[in-house]
Amino acid sequence: HVQLVESGGGSVQTGGSLRVSCLASGATHMSNFCMAWFRQAPGKQREGLASYALHGSTTYADSVKGRFTISKDNAKSTLFLQMNSLRPEDTAMYYCAAVLCGSVRTGTLRATDWGQGTQVTVS
Repeated sequence: HVQLVESGGGSVQTGGSLRVSCLASGATHMSNFCMAWFRQAPGKQREGLASYALHGSTTYADSVKGRFTISKDNAKSTLFLQMNSLRPEDTAMYYCAAVLCGSVRTGTLRATDWGQGTQVTVS
């Protein structure tokens, strides 16, 4: 298992940018996990946004493709989500998660460990 702590959320105007971070800790280094970002808006289901596989390949949901970029710094045990051209509909709680690598290949993104989330508000 891995412990995850998100940071960097906040309020931003439409069209602005924000970068959220996720610091990982635990007995097993982050480099051994497939990782992903999710979000959940009030009254909506949690949505998988982007994934980062073991060897660096990435996937994106259509809703954020071309605007969001997932990256990872293994030396700092940190996962990032750079969010550009933000829209009001991007307002949500953003979560990072360790996910089963097989679920990345199938696109189902099954999480094994979650962070507590960081709020992003776009107005």
